[in-house]
Amino acid sequence: MTAQTAADRVVWQVTGGDRFRFLQGLVSNDVLRLEKAPGIVWAALLTPQGKYLADFFILRPEGADHLLIDIAGVLAEATLRRLTMYRLRADVKITPVAIGVTRGLGPAPAGALDDPRHPALGWRAYGPASDLPAGGTAPVDWDAIRVAHCIPESGIELRPDETYLLEAGFERLHGVDFRKGCYVGQEVTARMKHKTELRKGLVTLAIEGAAPPGTPILREGREVGTLFTQSGNRAIAHVRLDRLGPGMTAGTARLSAET
Repeated sequence: MTAQTAADRVVWQVTGGDRFRFLQGLVSNDVLRLEKAPGIVWAALLTPQGKYLADFFILRPEGADHLLIDIAGVLAEATLRRLTMYRLRADVKITPVAIGVTRGLGPAPAGALDDPRHPALGWRAYGPASDLPAGGTAPVDWDAIRVAHCIPESGIELRPDETYLLEAGFERLHGVDFRKGCYVGQEVTARMKHKTELRKGLVTLAIEGAAPPGTPILREGREVGTLFTQSGNRAIAHVRLDRLGPGMTAGTARLSAET
């Protein structure tokens, strides 16, 4: 087992009689499945215009009646304000709790949950890291895993008020449910799914050289996208899919579609 503490995460406990349906009406994934059985889902909170605001894990631990939300610290404050604004008269209480988040690969310890996005991301465990069984502690190159499987990260590829879920791969990564019913931003997301062909999206490209995340990608003098996470000779980029081709650059780096 290889495990690491995710120090950049914030955990909230969600209680109250309306906890399931409150979140169900707000986020992109089906939270009601957790009412039936313990588990974990990855979901996003959107603007009414369908743009990404935050993504997080919602889980119901084994033997627990409450829910937990596991969110990147950089998004926590603004997201809690947004959820509080939506709460109105709902019987819901959202409370910060001192629960650690551990990520790991290999055999999962008791109580851990498989990362719902992709098998390559291993498992997530909640509680003190000292509760985990002894095992390997070699650092995991999570960026290399994300780049290999084109998995976006909060605050990097996933940009508040800019990103659309389907362009970011949420359908492929099990972060959106098209049968669950209404939620904030659902109409735009459903329209992109059923009525349009995606012209933009995240892809993994081959890269020679390096450039800072956010560097524009140019081809034949025209901007075709933006470079994001790099690992070795590969990188995640958000691009105009119809403009991919030879001769792409980002700063001094050269990019090409993987073969």
